[in-house]
Amino acid sequence: MKAWKLVALGAITMMGIVGCSNDHIIRTEDGEMIQSNEKPEIDDDTGMMEYEDEQGYDNQIKQDDVKEVIER
Repeated sequence: MKAWKLVALGAITMMGIVGCSNDHIIRTEDGEMIQSNEKPEIDDDTGMMEYEDEQGYDNQIKQDDVKEVIER
């Protein structure tokens, strides 16, 4: 019986962790759709939008090139 409770607790924990990750889609003025692993942020120094792509690389895009950011 304890093993069943442990498995249930593990499953609930995993669903909570997966549910907390929010992917965002950045749609550009030219129609390109860029997936970001986390919410893009504005760099105060450069004025560019920073985001982390699917491979985990940090990227920047000009704010003028961004049409909208959608939370998925």
